[in-house]
Amino acid sequence: MIKKILSFFKNKYVFTTLGLVIWILFFDKNDIFSQLELRSKLKDLEEEKKYYINEIKNIKDQNVHILNDVKDIEKYARENYFMKRDSEDVFVIVRDTTESKPKF
Repeated sequence: MIKKILSFFKNKYVFTTLGLVIWILFFDKNDIFSQLELRSKLKDLEEEKKYYINEIKNIKDQNVHILNDVKDIEKYARENYFMKRDSEDVFVIVRDTTESKPKF
C-alpha cells in the first residue's frame, strides 16, 4: 500500500501538477489569500454602493417634494441657509467641539 502511494508521488506528472497547484494557491500574485481579501473588499463596496444609491434616491425624492411646495422651500432655506424675513433676527449658536484641558 505504501509502495503504491510512493510510486504515485514519484510520477513526474503528479509531482509537477502538485507543485503547480501549491504555487498557484500560495505563491502566485493571485493566491488564495489575495482572492479572499478582494472578495471581502468587493462585498464592502457593493454594500456601500447600495447605501449611496439609496441616499441618491432619498435626495431626489426630497428635491421633488421641496420644489413643489412653497412652505417647504421656505423651511429648507431657513434651516440650511439661515435665511430670514425682513422683520426677523437669526441667531446661530455654534458649539465648541474642542475640550478645554486644564494646564498645569
